[in-house]
Amino acid sequence: MRGQIILSHGSGSGPDATKVSMLAGLAESLGWRTQRPDYRDDDSRGLAGSVAPRIARLRATIEELAAPPLLVGSSMGAFVSGLVSMDVPVAGLLLLATPVAIPGYARTFDLRSGVPTLLIHGWRDATCPLAGVQAFSAQRRLPLLVLDDDHRLGSSIDMIAAQLRHMLDLMAKAG
Repeated sequence: MRGQIILSHGSGSGPDATKVSMLAGLAESLGWRTQRPDYRDDDSRGLAGSVAPRIARLRATIEELAAPPLLVGSSMGAFVSGLVSMDVPVAGLLLLATPVAIPGYARTFDLRSGVPTLLIHGWRDATCPLAGVQAFSAQRRLPLLVLDDDHRLGSSIDMIAAQLRHMLDLMAKAG
Protein backbone atom coordinates (compact mmCIF):
# COMPACT_ATOMS: atom_id res chain seq x y z
CA MET A 1 0.00 0.00 0.00
CA ARG A 2 1.22 3.46 -0.88
CA GLY A 3 -0.49 5.67 1.71
CA GLN A 4 -3.77 6.84 3.12
CA ILE A 5 -6.48 9.05 1.66
CA ILE A 6 -9.43 10.41 3.61
CA LEU A 7 -12.38 11.48 1.47
CA SER A 8 -14.90 13.83 3.09
CA HIS A 9 -18.36 14.21 1.58
CA GLY A 10 -20.41 17.39 1.46
CA SER A 11 -23.52 18.32 3.41
CA GLY A 12 -26.65 16.47 2.40
CA SER A 13 -24.50 13.68 1.02
CA GLY A 14 -22.86 10.60 2.47
CA PRO A 15 -19.76 8.42 2.35
CA ASP A 16 -21.24 6.36 -0.49
CA ALA A 17 -21.96 9.35 -2.73
CA THR A 18 -21.06 8.94 -6.39
CA LYS A 19 -18.07 11.31 -6.52
CA VAL A 20 -16.51 10.15 -3.23
CA SER A 21 -17.05 6.50 -4.10
CA MET A 22 -15.56 6.85 -7.56
CA LEU A 23 -12.48 8.67 -6.26
CA ALA A 24 -12.02 6.11 -3.47
CA GLY A 25 -12.27 3.29 -6.02
CA LEU A 26 -9.65 4.93 -8.23
CA ALA A 27 -7.25 5.44 -5.32
CA GLU A 28 -7.72 1.86 -4.11
CA SER A 29 -7.08 0.51 -7.61
CA LEU A 30 -3.73 2.35 -7.51
CA GLY A 31 -2.75 0.79 -4.19
CA TRP A 32 -3.84 3.50 -1.75
CA ARG A 33 -5.91 2.90 1.39
CA THR A 34 -9.01 5.04 1.74
CA GLN A 35 -11.39 6.07 4.47
CA ARG A 36 -14.68 7.87 4.08
CA PRO A 37 -15.91 9.27 7.41
CA ASP A 38 -19.69 9.43 7.76
CA TYR A 39 -20.67 12.99 8.71
CA ARG A 40 -24.43 12.57 8.29
CA ASP A 41 -25.14 12.72 12.04
CA ASP A 42 -23.00 15.86 12.29
CA ASP A 43 -24.88 17.41 9.37
CA SER A 44 -28.19 17.06 11.21
CA ARG A 45 -26.99 20.03 13.35
CA GLY A 46 -27.26 22.42 10.39
CA LEU A 47 -24.48 24.01 8.36
CA ALA A 48 -22.77 26.08 11.06
CA GLY A 49 -23.48 23.51 13.78
CA SER A 50 -21.91 20.68 11.79
CA VAL A 51 -18.46 22.24 11.30
CA ALA A 52 -16.97 21.62 14.77
CA PRO A 53 -18.17 17.99 14.99
CA ARG A 54 -16.93 17.32 11.46
CA ILE A 55 -13.52 18.79 12.35
CA ALA A 56 -13.36 16.65 15.49
CA ARG A 57 -14.30 13.49 13.56
CA LEU A 58 -11.74 14.16 10.80
CA ARG A 59 -8.97 14.99 13.30
CA ALA A 60 -9.66 11.80 15.23
CA THR A 61 -9.48 9.79 12.01
CA ILE A 62 -6.14 11.38 11.06
CA GLU A 63 -4.64 10.97 14.52
CA GLU A 64 -5.16 7.18 14.31
CA LEU A 65 -2.93 6.96 11.23
CA ALA A 66 0.79 6.23 11.12
CA ALA A 67 1.51 8.87 8.46
CA PRO A 68 -0.11 12.09 7.25
CA PRO A 69 -2.91 11.39 4.72
CA LEU A 70 -4.02 13.10 1.56
CA LEU A 71 -7.34 14.80 2.28
CA VAL A 72 -9.94 14.94 -0.47
CA GLY A 73 -13.06 16.93 0.29
CA SER A 74 -16.12 18.22 -1.49
CA SER A 75 -17.96 21.37 -0.40
CA MET A 76 -18.34 21.16 3.41
CA GLY A 77 -15.85 18.28 3.26
CA ALA A 78 -13.37 20.61 1.55
CA PHE A 79 -14.00 23.34 4.11
CA VAL A 80 -13.27 21.10 7.11
CA SER A 81 -10.32 19.42 5.35
CA GLY A 82 -8.63 22.78 4.91
CA LEU A 83 -9.27 23.82 8.50
CA VAL A 84 -8.03 20.48 9.86
CA SER A 85 -4.80 20.89 7.88
CA MET A 86 -4.07 23.91 10.08
CA ASP A 87 -3.95 21.67 13.17
CA VAL A 88 -2.58 18.28 12.09
CA PRO A 89 -0.04 17.25 9.43
CA VAL A 90 -1.47 16.21 6.07
CA ALA A 91 0.32 15.07 2.91
CA GLY A 92 -1.84 17.11 0.57
CA LEU A 93 -5.27 18.54 -0.18
CA LEU A 94 -7.59 18.04 -3.16
CA LEU A 95 -10.53 20.33 -2.52
CA LEU A 96 -13.67 20.46 -4.64
CA ALA A 97 -16.37 23.17 -4.69
CA THR A 98 -14.85 24.82 -1.63
CA PRO A 99 -16.82 27.41 0.34
CA VAL A 100 -14.64 30.17 1.81
CA ALA A 101 -17.12 30.76 4.64
CA ILE A 102 -20.03 28.97 6.27
CA PRO A 103 -22.88 31.30 7.28
CA GLY A 104 -23.06 31.42 11.07
CA TYR A 105 -19.63 29.82 11.61
CA ALA A 106 -16.98 32.19 12.98
CA ARG A 107 -13.89 30.92 11.12
CA THR A 108 -13.38 31.48 7.43
CA PHE A 109 -11.71 28.90 5.25
CA ASP A 110 -7.97 28.46 5.50
CA LEU A 111 -5.32 25.78 5.11
CA ARG A 112 -1.75 25.11 6.16
CA SER A 113 0.79 26.94 4.03
CA GLY A 114 3.16 24.69 2.11
CA VAL A 115 0.81 21.71 1.84
CA PRO A 116 0.49 20.51 -1.78
CA THR A 117 -3.00 21.67 -2.72
CA LEU A 118 -5.28 21.70 -5.74
CA LEU A 119 -8.63 23.46 -5.74
CA ILE A 120 -11.26 22.46 -8.30
CA HIS A 121 -14.38 24.54 -8.78
CA GLY A 122 -17.23 24.99 -11.24
CA TRP A 123 -17.80 28.15 -13.25
CA ARG A 124 -21.54 27.76 -12.60
CA ASP A 125 -21.37 27.00 -8.86
CA ALA A 126 -24.32 28.92 -7.39
CA THR A 127 -23.88 27.37 -3.92
CA CYS A 128 -20.26 28.45 -3.41
CA PRO A 129 -19.64 31.25 -5.91
CA LEU A 130 -16.35 31.07 -7.76
CA ALA A 131 -15.24 34.58 -6.75
CA GLY A 132 -14.55 33.53 -3.15
CA VAL A 133 -12.31 30.57 -3.90
CA GLN A 134 -10.72 32.45 -6.78
CA ALA A 135 -9.67 35.27 -4.43
CA PHE A 136 -8.48 32.74 -1.83
CA SER A 137 -6.33 30.84 -4.33
CA ALA A 138 -4.93 34.07 -5.81
CA GLN A 139 -3.88 35.39 -2.39
CA ARG A 140 -2.02 32.15 -1.65
CA ARG A 141 -0.84 31.39 -5.20
CA LEU A 142 -2.58 28.01 -5.14
CA PRO A 143 -3.54 26.11 -8.28
CA LEU A 144 -7.23 26.43 -9.11
CA LEU A 145 -8.81 24.38 -11.87
CA VAL A 146 -12.12 25.92 -12.97
CA LEU A 147 -14.41 23.66 -14.95
CA ASP A 148 -17.61 24.24 -16.91
CA ASP A 149 -19.79 22.70 -14.21
CA ASP A 150 -21.99 23.50 -11.24
CA HIS A 151 -21.53 22.89 -7.49
CA ARG A 152 -21.86 19.11 -7.72
CA LEU A 153 -19.14 18.89 -10.41
CA GLY A 154 -21.06 15.89 -11.74
CA SER A 155 -20.07 16.49 -15.36
CA SER A 156 -16.40 16.70 -14.42
CA ILE A 157 -15.81 13.35 -12.70
CA ASP A 158 -13.29 12.20 -15.32
CA MET A 159 -11.25 15.41 -15.01
CA ILE A 160 -11.32 15.23 -11.20
CA ALA A 161 -10.20 11.58 -11.37
CA ALA A 162 -7.32 12.57 -13.67
CA GLN A 163 -6.25 15.26 -11.22
CA LEU A 164 -6.39 12.81 -8.30
CA ARG A 165 -4.34 10.29 -10.27
CA HIS A 166 -1.77 13.00 -11.02
CA MET A 167 -1.54 13.98 -7.32
CA LEU A 168 -1.14 10.36 -6.29
CA ASP A 169 1.59 9.83 -8.88
CA LEU A 170 3.49 12.85 -7.56
CA MET A 171 3.08 11.70 -3.96
CA ALA A 172 4.28 8.17 -4.82
CA LYS A 173 7.40 9.57 -6.52
CA ALA A 174 8.11 11.92 -3.61
CA GLY A 175 7.52 9.40 -0.87
